[in-house]
Amino acid sequence: MAEDTQGTWLSPASFARLQAQLEEMTTVRRAEIAQKIEAARSEGDLRENGGYQAAREEQSKLEGRILELTHLLESAHVSEPPSAEVVGPGTVITASIAGLEERFLLGSREAAEDIEGIEVYPEGAPLGQAIMGLKAGDKTSFKAPNGRSIPVEVIKIESFEG
Repeated sequence: MAEDTQGTWLSPASFARLQAQLEEMTTVRRAEIAQKIEAARSEGDLRENGGYQAAREEQSKLEGRILELTHLLESAHVSEPPSAEVVGPGTVITASIAGLEERFLLGSREAAEDIEGIEVYPEGAPLGQAIMGLKAGDKTSFKAPNGRSIPVEVIKIESFEG
């Protein structure tokens, strides 16, 4: 399940948190930045006005994040974490990757934004695509960006509780 063709899995809690972030950005934050820009404009020459340039940059970053969140929320698949029987979006995987044991969430970084200490790999990444649908004990490999084949063994699958 590639992120860009089928959307990203989000838990209901993550979806609600991101909707609240988007709402604040489109209402409160936009208004605050517009006020900063207007105050800086009133100071005169815009070419040498550091406050104006900083406010415009802040506005640009905010608008980019708004677009990103809007797309994510419009294309997201919202559901409770899937069962821990097979690897899928929203599962926490313990796997041996090239002989090193790693524990990670398969899904969106947005889904685990408030969780510390866990890596996140997108389901559309080479590793995610390679292990999708596997069960504990299954082995496979994936091709790294450098072309090298990397062996993977799924050790444990857990439901994400984020």
